[in-house]
Amino acid sequence: MNKQPGTQIKLTNVSIVRMKKGGKRFEIACYQNKVSEFRSGVETDLSEILQIEQIFTNVPKGQVAKRDDWTKCFQTDDMNKVIEEILRKGELQINNLERTHQLSSLSREIATLVSEMTVDPNTNRKHTVGMIEKTMSEIGFSVKADKPAKAQALELIKKLTSEESEGTLPIRRSRLRIRISMPGKDAKRVKENILKEVEEVEEDDMGMEWEAIVQINPGSFRTITDLVNNETKGKGRVEVMGNV
Repeated sequence: MNKQPGTQIKLTNVSIVRMKKGGKRFEIACYQNKVSEFRSGVETDLSEILQIEQIFTNVPKGQVAKRDDWTKCFQTDDMNKVIEEILRKGELQINNLERTHQLSSLSREIATLVSEMTVDPNTNRKHTVGMIEKTMSEIGFSVKADKPAKAQALELIKKLTSEESEGTLPIRRSRLRIRISMPGKDAKRVKENILKEVEEVEEDDMGMEWEAIVQINPGSFRTITDLVNNETKGKGRVEVMGNV
C-alpha cells in the first residue's frame, strides 16, 4: 500500500496502538471502542477494528512501516498476524483530553444504566441520571476505561445497596411483575422452590390450577421459567406483566 499523507487520516475517533519490537516502533490506527472488544474476544474482524489497514511507524504523520522491517521483527510476512499481535500486546495511546472525554461519556453511560435498572424503594420511581452521577462522585466510585459499562453499573448497584453505603442513595433493582400458572398437582411439588426466588407475592390462588402474581428480581426470571417448564413438562406458563 502506498504511503498515505497524514491529512488523510481522521484522528477524531482514532486510537493508536503502539508496540516496540526489534528496536523499532510500530503503530496501527484503530477505532477507540474496538480495541477492548478485540482484546475481550467480542470483535475479531480486523476491518471493523482498524481505521486504516496498514502498519505505521508514525500514525499522525502517515509514515508507513517498511514491509521488510515488520517481516523481520515479527518473523512473518502475514500482515494480519502482525496487526493482531500489536493489538493484543501493544500499548493503547489516548491523550489526556480524549481520556477525560472517554471517562466522562462512560460515567454517563454507567449512570444511565443504573437509572434504567433501579428504582427508589420509597417511591418506586427512577432516580435521575444526574443524581446517580452526583452520588458516584460523592462515594468516590472510580470509572475504569477498560471495563464494560454494564459490569460497572452492576458493581455500582451492589456498592449502593451495601451496608457501607446505606443512606447515600436509597436504591434497589427494578423488579419484574410476572404471572405464574400451572396445574395444582405440579404446584404442590414445586411452589416452595419457586417462591424462594420471589421478592413479593401479590396474589396466590391455589385450586385445580395454581395462579400467582409475584415480583421478582430480573436475574431470577430464567430460574423460575426453567423450574415451571421442567416440572410441568410444558403445561405451566410464566408471563411478564411489566416492571415495578
